[in-house]
Amino acid sequence: MPENVALGMVNRAILMVLLVAGPILIVSMVVGLAISILQATTQIQDQMISFVPKILAVFLALMVFFPFYVRLLTGFANTVFEQFALIMR
Repeated sequence: MPENVALGMVNRAILMVLLVAGPILIVSMVVGLAISILQATTQIQDQMISFVPKILAVFLALMVFFPFYVRLLTGFANTVFEQFALIMR
């Protein structure tokens, strides 16, 4: 397998990981920051107060981004399958 094909596939795979995980992590971080600020101002330090809204926000974000993820990952899979001819040389 030529090195440029392998490096290109690794580069695309890392980009896919960032594109798939990034929006969900950003949503979780923003909700966690908002809940932390709310907890600091009200001085309520219960762990469930931060856990439940984060889980709900991540679930909602997954539902919103699901069509984007399907298109992204199927396009990536098609690209990988098309490059099998180059890989098997």
